[in-house]
Amino acid sequence: MIRTLRSILPCVVLVLFGVVVFSFSQNQTKRNDRPSAEPSPTPQRREENKKPPDPTRYSYDFAQPQFIIRHILIEHDALGRGQVTFERKGEETPIVEPVELSIGALGRILGLWTELRFLDSDENYQAPKQFPHLGTYHLRMDDGRRKRTAEFNWSNNKQAWSLANEYRRVADQAILIFDIKLAREMQPLNAPQLMKQMDMLLARGDLSDPQQLVPLLKELRTDEHIPLIARNHADRILKKIEK
Repeated sequence: MIRTLRSILPCVVLVLFGVVVFSFSQNQTKRNDRPSAEPSPTPQRREENKKPPDPTRYSYDFAQPQFIIRHILIEHDALGRGQVTFERKGEETPIVEPVELSIGALGRILGLWTELRFLDSDENYQAPKQFPHLGTYHLRMDDGRRKRTAEFNWSNNKQAWSLANEYRRVADQAILIFDIKLAREMQPLNAPQLMKQMDMLLARGDLSDPQQLVPLLKELRTDEHIPLIARNHADRILKKIEK
């Protein structure tokens, strides 16, 4: 029996060795069949697909030397960002304040410029009847290639007159905000009158976007530097806007 085992043992060893070799070969094949994970390419910025910013500049100019606010200039870009410059009668130094049109106001203003086809038109917006005592308006547009200025003191063109009124509301709101900030810092007794002025402009629809006044009104209603009557009035105006 021992002889029998000795004769069989080499065969068993050979069989086991073959099984091991075969299994190792299969595993290597499976590993080699698996695709190697390659790092995903870093996305490249495609500058050619980015739309360049609109270079168009818009401006509104109003002048009447006898008015309390004798000169107003509003300049802004296609995003509604710019500045308002105004001069008071009897004062030599102009006041310059940043201005940013709200989305609603910007939409109305750009819509009116588009309806006018301003750069493609040479229409004279001046009405046959003159009203120079009411002041002179200038509307300007410059897109980097073409520019045009239109002047009038009264217009029967609905879009031109509406555009002038939109800018007037922007100016009235910006000047009011400036006066209120000045009153809080240096002339708090002027605050009640300024609250009356704000309420009147709101009632007449003469503010560019009352929602832009909400943060300021929230500060005013708790500002102990201004009279209580002005704080209470600010709270009432805030409730009207937020209704």
